[in-house]
Amino acid sequence: MLSPVLEKLLVFQDRDLRRLALETQIKHVPEDIATERRRIEEDRAGVEAAKVAGREAEAKRKALENEIGVAAQKVARFRTQQLEVRKNDEYQALGHEIDTVQAQIAALEEQELVVMFAIDEAKDRVKAAEGAAAQSIAIHEGRIRTLQEKEATMRQDLAALQADLEKARVEVPEPALATYVRIAKRVSLPVCVPLRELRCSGCNLKVSSGVSSDARAGVKLVTCENCDRIVFCES
Repeated sequence: MLSPVLEKLLVFQDRDLRRLALETQIKHVPEDIATERRRIEEDRAGVEAAKVAGREAEAKRKALENEIGVAAQKVARFRTQQLEVRKNDEYQALGHEIDTVQAQIAALEEQELVVMFAIDEAKDRVKAAEGAAAQSIAIHEGRIRTLQEKEATMRQDLAALQADLEKARVEVPEPALATYVRIAKRVSLPVCVPLRELRCSGCNLKVSSGVSSDARAGVKLVTCENCDRIVFCES
């Protein structure tokens, strides 16, 4: 049987356990929110990486355009020089230079074509990445709002529970409460646990016959010799 003191202590413990559970959940909310925000940043980083690839391709195209422009100016200069020379060998030499530069221009234009295809592909990747990121970010932002609302509700519940906990606390005689607090500093909750098949359900170790007998009597608070928790018989 349970003593009146133990019954009051169990009521206090029930509220204390609920307090601990709520505080643990509240503690984890900022971590969960941080995880969602990290995932949002990863989504945005993925879009930025796709944009960087596009900017790099665009920069390469502009560099090729500049090279082609410089080469074209060379060809124009060589053609002007051809009009000014009088010797055939000089004219042919300039023609050879023109052919060489034009071949370079053709090669550069081929590279430019490849780069232009790459730019189009990069634009498609950016568009796809932006669409996927927008959907993913919306989901993560929704989860953040849910977590924030949940935290607010839990804090309200915790405030109400703290009041109930204080009411239960004043019902417990001071010696019993002091014993509970002392044990709670050494072991994890629960402090008061039932005996099951002569074993403490807190540490799962067997107790002595004396502890078992005192727990059945229900006259005083009885502690496990192994973990120091308060033990009792449920029936």
